[in-house]
Formats: sequence, C-alpha cells, structure tokens
Amino acid sequence: MNTLKNHLILFDAECPMCQLYTKAFVNTGMLEKEGRLPYQDFPAARCPVLDHQRAVNEIALIDLETGNVSYGIHSFFKIFSVSLPFLKPLFAFRPFIGVMEKAYAFISYNRRVIIPAAEQRSSTQQMPAFRLDYRIAYLVFSWLVIAYILSGYTRLMNGLIPDDHIYREYLICGGQLLFQALVVSRMQLGNQQKWDYLGHMMTISFGGALLLLPVLLISQWISLPAMVYAGYFMGVAGLMFLEHIRRTRLLKLGWGLTVSWALYRFIVLLIILLV
Repeated sequence: MNTLKNHLILFDAECPMCQLYTKAFVNTGMLEKEGRLPYQDFPAARCPVLDHQRAVNEIALIDLETGNVSYGIHSFFKIFSVSLPFLKPLFAFRPFIGVMEKAYAFISYNRRVIIPAAEQRSSTQQMPAFRLDYRIAYLVFSWLVIAYILSGYTRLMNGLIPDDHIYREYLICGGQLLFQALVVSRMQLGNQQKWDYLGHMMTISFGGALLLLPVLLISQWISLPAMVYAGYFMGVAGLMFLEHIRRTRLLKLGWGLTVSWALYRFIVLLIILLV
C-alpha cells in the first residue's frame, strides 16, 4: 500500500472515533508513523494558513512541504487516492463528493454525542461547533432506524406482549424523545447542553437497537421461544440503563433524567400490557 508522505493529519484527541481511524491510517501505512497529531497540541504558528476552527469541525490534512491544507472528507480522499489509486476517479465524481460531504458533516458535528469523550481538556474554542440542523437530522435518523428494528424485534415476543400496530414503535420512540425533551427543557441548562443530552439519549437507544439486530437476523433461520427473545431484550435494556447513567455522569446532569427516562419506559410497558 502506498504511503502519503510529508503530510500531517490533525485529529480530535477527545474523540475516540477520530483517534481510532487516524491510528489505523498510520498502522496500515497510509500515513507515515509521525503523520498524526491532536489539533489540541498543534501550534498555530506552525501553519499560519490553517483555519483552526474549521480544523476542529472538519479533520485537517496539512501538506508539510507546501503548507496547503485539506479539510473534512477531502482529507480522506487525498489519503485514499495515494493508498488506493483505483478509487481516484470516484473522488472526482461530483455527485459522490456531494453525498460524502453531507455524510461526513453529519457524523463530524455529532461525533461527541455518538462516542463521548472520557474527559474533556479542550477550551471552548477547541470544541466542535454546534450545528442544530445536523443534530436534528441525527435525532430523526436515529428515531427511524431504532423504531424500524424494534418493530421487527417485538414480533419475536409474540404471545408475551400484544401484537403491535405498524406505527407503535415509531410512536413509542418518538414519544420518548419528546418526553425527555420536555423534561430537559425545564432544567437550568444551556441550549446546546439540552440538545447534546438528546443526542446522547438517542445514541443509547441506537446502540441498543444494533444489539438487537443480530438476534433479529438470526431469527430468520433459527426460531427460539419468545421468552428467550424477551430475556435478551431485557438484558439489552439493562445495558442501556447503565449507559444512560454513565453518560449523564459525564455530562454532569444528575439522576433526574435517568429517572424520567426509565419512568417513561415503565409507563409505556404497562400501557402495552394492560390496554
């Protein structure tokens, strides 16, 4: 595999996802051993033309010989064009570029609610900008995927819970989002903090849905008792509860949101079983 030499990629040291893929670039030989550095540790004087805030929002790739800087998905295109040259024509295809720019921004502006930082050492100026449009898009996307997977999984528990209407899981997941939005709106928090919490909450549910997906797929070939599926579902729900506690602690939000999150789910379960 060809190596892109004399280039330095700047990544977010507080983003586990960013650390993982930039390290993979180095380990696979796409970049040189010293080809990655946290933007938190990069001295601005080293590259005067670097747009620092843009580098915080979109990963920057610096050409150490010319000083030219690529940002976001174009940084990846430049790396892959050298390592996998047969993909180069694709990276010049405008429709593909447009889709990938949106996909990259969707992930980048939500990266800290997808995988939270264990600790924060950045100043406010080194934090990714908040984009409400991409946060709302993330909430809607998560809601639709979660509800779709749950609609399929609840059918595996037929006999333990009533047959579901095609829209039931969509209403339940959307209701959870609206319910928690109402609860967090009453708290003395900044506007971004409230939207950050909703992003974290939907990531937790999204992760739970992904854990259900393998069992849902396996059920197409292997049929198990409904009680087994229900037990696995309760185990996933328990992991989600623990993850909610962990994330609200990281956000320093206390126990109130975890209580309301669990209360909503308990009330919904009672309604499903009794109505």
